[in-house]
Amino acid sequence: MKTIRSLQLMQYGGPDSVRIADLPTPVAGPGQVLVRVHAAGVNALDWKVREGYVKDAFPLPLPAVLGIELAGVVEQVGSDVSHLSVGDRVMGSLGRLGAYADLVAVDADKLALLPAGLSMVQAAALPVAAVSAWQSLYLAGPIKAGQRILIHGAAGAVGGFAVQFAHQAGAHVSATALGSHADYVHGLGADHVMDYQAAQFEALVKDIDLVLDYVGGETLERSWSVLATDGAIVSTASPAILATTPPGRRGLWFMNQPDRVRLAEIAREVAAGSLQSQIAAVVPFEELPAAIERSRTLPQLGKTVVDFLR
Repeated sequence: MKTIRSLQLMQYGGPDSVRIADLPTPVAGPGQVLVRVHAAGVNALDWKVREGYVKDAFPLPLPAVLGIELAGVVEQVGSDVSHLSVGDRVMGSLGRLGAYADLVAVDADKLALLPAGLSMVQAAALPVAAVSAWQSLYLAGPIKAGQRILIHGAAGAVGGFAVQFAHQAGAHVSATALGSHADYVHGLGADHVMDYQAAQFEALVKDIDLVLDYVGGETLERSWSVLATDGAIVSTASPAILATTPPGRRGLWFMNQPDRVRLAEIAREVAAGSLQSQIAAVVPFEELPAAIERSRTLPQLGKTVVDFLR
């Protein structure tokens, strides 16, 4: 039996709870294609799943293959698939776990074609971060020119795209980030960048129409004090926002939904240079467990990507 490499969660816990292990080679089912993975993005969800933080909301039969987004080449096309062919360069968010494997059977409607000039590593950084930034920005409603938006975690992969999308929409963008990342965030289009280690953002901004919380915890709790009366907070980091939103305020929990049409549009902008996509690090497959742990413990400037061919 032919086998492939995969990164599997064996039990809930720390870095030692994941290991590289072989799997039987999958096949494409109806509506699916089989993708030879060239690169995959590392996400905070990897370590949150690993440590069991979401096991009640998303119970898993263990062992389970981690990873939620990928870029690669179509090797096999299942029945009922018309828009993809063998040899196509594709990228996408799976909408589930399983991307950290050499071959992955993926629902074809989750995948977009790579535009010319975009590498596999660049493509793997986009499906979750870029689409999440777009969807979370507009979750509370349309963005108006001059609207005051505060983005927490602005130097991260999602935050960096959110700054750019908000700037493109004509909003006034305030952001929190490490002081050493301030120039980068300004370069993305932020009007006001606050070093969260040096100052309390609630002393510097007020009457914010929309807070995008990509950090959670105490940062979310403190954000209510800067919100305009009719403003909203959208959090990707704290599902507890649904239970802890103060009376009379508007708090929304966001979860990424794969959108291959939006992904393709964003990828074209990145390939054309009108959107910036920051790669924090590129690691080989063998270093993936360590990269997941670094995403938990260290602030990221952009996105870490695992290159399966290194």
